Amino acid sequence: MALTRSEMDRKLDEHFNFEAQDNVEGVLATLTADVEHDVVGWPSGPSRSREGARPFYETLFADLSEGKVESRRRLYGDNFMVDDSLWSGRAPGHPFGMEGRDRPLAFRLLHVIEFADNGDIRRENVWVDLGAILQQLPQVA
Repeated sequence: MALTRSEMDRKLDEHFNFEAQDNVEGVLATLTADVEHDVVGWPSGPSRSREGARPFYETLFADLSEGKVESRRRLYGDNFMVDDSLWSGRAPGHPFGMEGRDRPLAFRLLHVIEFADNGDIRRENVWVDLGAILQQLPQVA
């Protein structure tokens, strides 16, 4: 059964809201037990379960703070969406291996999200604008 656009929007917005609260358990609850979680370029590569995705979110929430996501455009298909968003907040940790020094940060994200019939996210594929991050977080030699 195909989900409606509003059902997909609701689930992804719920996911982003849990991220904004640094709520690992909440984020994981939006995923299927066997989720394929793939942040392109993440050193450990894709994971294939909620527990496999946990280390990414724990690291992300330690490295970034005060984050909010503004969706700019969403494209929809049968039980999938493409979301073009802008993340903004602060970088107190070492996001994507770079020293943040609590500097402000904003970058684009592209999500390809596939949904299970029950509405949970069964695949999350994310591309991050590393070029923008590098420009905003220049590293000291």
